[in-house]
Amino acid sequence: MHDTRRTRAVLGVLIVAALVLITMSYRAGRSSVAGGIGSAGAAVLGGAENLATSAGHLVTGSGSGGSSGQVQALQKQVVQLNTQLAQERLSKSDYAQLRRLLALAGQGGYRIVAATVIATAQGFQQKVTLDAGSADGVRPQETVVNGHGLVGQVTSVTAHTATVLLATASTSQVGVELAPSGQLGFVAGPGRTPGGTGQFELQVLDGNAVLRPGEQLVTSASVNSRPFVAGVPVGVISRVQNRAGALTAKALVRPYVNFTALGVVGIVVVPPRHDPKFSVLPPAPKAKPTPTVTVTVTPGTRSAGAVAGRRGGG
Repeated sequence: MHDTRRTRAVLGVLIVAALVLITMSYRAGRSSVAGGIGSAGAAVLGGAENLATSAGHLVTGSGSGGSSGQVQALQKQVVQLNTQLAQERLSKSDYAQLRRLLALAGQGGYRIVAATVIATAQGFQQKVTLDAGSADGVRPQETVVNGHGLVGQVTSVTAHTATVLLATASTSQVGVELAPSGQLGFVAGPGRTPGGTGQFELQVLDGNAVLRPGEQLVTSASVNSRPFVAGVPVGVISRVQNRAGALTAKALVRPYVNFTALGVVGIVVVPPRHDPKFSVLPPAPKAKPTPTVTVTVTPGTRSAGAVAGRRGGG
């Protein structure tokens, strides 16, 4: 995709030229005037893009089929040009998301199909619809990511769309691995609850595991990498919860993905050949420095501790 002013200008001119040719075809049939416009258009556009030239030939060239067939051919070409122009109009935000997505896929060794979120489920169903489906090689139970990490899993597909259950859904559970300890566990989606934290709830399998804020999580591979492939960044522990009465350690995990601003995503259609482990994770958050307290003692004065000690000693 090349979002340049020149590309957009050329495509725009080509569409206008094709529309003019259609009008001339209706008004003048296969007249020499129309032929002149077609030739002039091709000359002005430079041989760019031989689409204008071919459009002129449809009006001025020889052959059977009549004016109606020529107009239909031109209209089809206008549709193709419009589609191409729309594809060139990716916003800067879309480009940024796409670059991050491709970088993540490259680091993890994921083969993806890029798609865009085109609809969001209403109510408490945390699902989105993508503009890619079985015709693009997408199947149910495939991992969905964006440039920051895990988005969810494909639950159903049509020829040209896919429905995705977000990882934040209350019915979602994802197997995870902690970095760098390798501890295994799973995170559950918080769902859409009033006053909720919007964070995953982590529970590890080892009853003796010690969790710390700042530890990062990635997906652990599901059986046959469906619905989740290995190594996709999930989030970072924000708070360790009270373990009173619990057999295993629990914590809240802040997701890397902003689920309120999903745009360009990728569907992993082929898992990595090797487990990427923690290679796709962003840099670990820096630990906050422990504040130090400096006590200044003025010569000739006694500290409270010394006075208390003397009093205690009688």
